[in-house]
Amino acid sequence: MIIDAHAHLSPTDYGSIDLYVKHLEVAGIGHGVVVPGGMLDVRKLTDYIIGKEKPSKEPPNNQYLKEAITQHPDKLTPFYCVNPREAQSVEEFEKAINDGFKGLKLSPMSHQFSFASQTVKELAELCGQYNVPLYTHTVFNPGASTKRLISLAEEFKNTNFILGHMGFGPADTEGVEAALKMDHFFLETSQGSHLHIQETLKKIGASKIIFGSEFPLSHPKLELQNILLLDATDDELDLMLGQNIQNLLGLQF
Repeated sequence: MIIDAHAHLSPTDYGSIDLYVKHLEVAGIGHGVVVPGGMLDVRKLTDYIIGKEKPSKEPPNNQYLKEAITQHPDKLTPFYCVNPREAQSVEEFEKAINDGFKGLKLSPMSHQFSFASQTVKELAELCGQYNVPLYTHTVFNPGASTKRLISLAEEFKNTNFILGHMGFGPADTEGVEAALKMDHFFLETSQGSHLHIQETLKKIGASKIIFGSEFPLSHPKLELQNILLLDATDDELDLMLGQNIQNLLGLQF
């Protein structure tokens, strides 16, 4: 089964549950791993990157994911998102795991935290204790850079880390080296450049690469084509397009 390992859902006309499920069907993708969206209006993403717009101060809409899972229990798997700057984020996440969420999503662009913060370390440790992965992207900021995330992963070797979008920018070599050296460090492909994914596959193999779409910013079918066009064997495609994330999450179909 093909699994989209990274999509954002929000109660908007461009990021809704119904639209995402429709896009999965169009793409021939059987399952999706979803996180809360809407903290940034991705239609204006460049404005956030350059500081023209500020992220929403509303908390991540994890409740909308619960609605999605209720509607499509066999098609969607949820990751919980917390703001590490909030005092109760660790306790909140632990409750979410016990409530059926299968991983942690951190958003340094939205919440402007450091991977070196004590709260992030507590969250990473908790992920290891419950055997759920920590997914995050990185930004052009010393506190939330790929280098800083690697340091966090080196400290918490019992936690599986998924670096979103193949790392920062079009060709993040630090992220590739980390995935090569650390068994618990993975790279997710959404919005990744085709050449970088191809070169990464050559260097580290398929077992550390996970397909994702970054819906609604991109269409799952478009991102899927980026993987299908790789010079890859059928076995390598099976790993990247489903088996790796299925194994990490312990999904049974």
